[in-house]
Amino acid sequence: MHRSGATMAWNVFKFCTALRGLGSIMILLVLGVVGVTYYAVVLTVYGPGLNGGLLDRVIATGVLILFHYLLAMLLWSYFAVVFTDPGSVPPNWRPAIDEERGETDPLMPEFSHGQSDPSNQQIRYCRKCNQLKPPRCHHCSVCGRCVLKMDHHCVWVVNCVGARNYKYFLLSWYGQFSLFYTFWETTLVTLSLLPEFISFFSDGEIMGSPGSLATTFLAFVLNLAFALSVLGFLIMHINLVSGNTTTIEAYEKKTTPKWRYDLGRRKNFEQVFGSDKRYWLIPAYSEEDLRRMPALHGLEYPSKPDFESQEF
Repeated sequence: MHRSGATMAWNVFKFCTALRGLGSIMILLVLGVVGVTYYAVVLTVYGPGLNGGLLDRVIATGVLILFHYLLAMLLWSYFAVVFTDPGSVPPNWRPAIDEERGETDPLMPEFSHGQSDPSNQQIRYCRKCNQLKPPRCHHCSVCGRCVLKMDHHCVWVVNCVGARNYKYFLLSWYGQFSLFYTFWETTLVTLSLLPEFISFFSDGEIMGSPGSLATTFLAFVLNLAFALSVLGFLIMHINLVSGNTTTIEAYEKKTTPKWRYDLGRRKNFEQVFGSDKRYWLIPAYSEEDLRRMPALHGLEYPSKPDFESQEF
């Protein structure tokens, strides 16, 4: 019975590799939503407002400038997640030797019976990749490899979210919904199209062709749904960043009150976004941060200085 269950689970993971084939469709769907929104906001509603009176021109100019800025940052962040490798284990990687003890931490297989404590420093071994695993590294059954500081595999970006693209993910998309930039983008679109949406249910004359009206209505509904839905995801990931954990780690350590990598909210934030404030809201890191913050590369992570003295 146990053997049958293990075989079934393995078959499910093998099936997950088919998710990679959905990549192009997901990207096209994302671009389709962006296209519908762009047509409604720019070409149908606020673009024509640039030819109106002074007040109309001022409002249209302000909305269009903000809209294009948020859209540019959204697309930059989104494609940064798509094209940035989240980080894989270097060939022949070995853990650093403790200079004081002259030894490494004990080896622990990835698949062991019972619940393992993710806060310990035992070196893990992946039987699927046949290699050692750095701290906070997990195997992705969709990508077929171990990913550094893996958060989850996202079919909407055709990529894993891990150490080297988690920041870009936070600035961009979560599944079919979005986080920072798209939250503000969808909120802006929802508010800017709200008068048009209300006009659908009013007795007044509605301007525009049936096609443009339908597109505007669709854009409003999509963006309203995205803006409302993403709020919960945004709050969840803010909590994860503030605790210096990932989605997988949050599940694994749900019964562990102490967390080795929780350095305080400010330092936890910098472990993801870097310490250079100029780069916090763009999908990139400064050369200085990349040079002096090993955590951004996904292989080494600072922990609490007094962690070893704490009892578990």
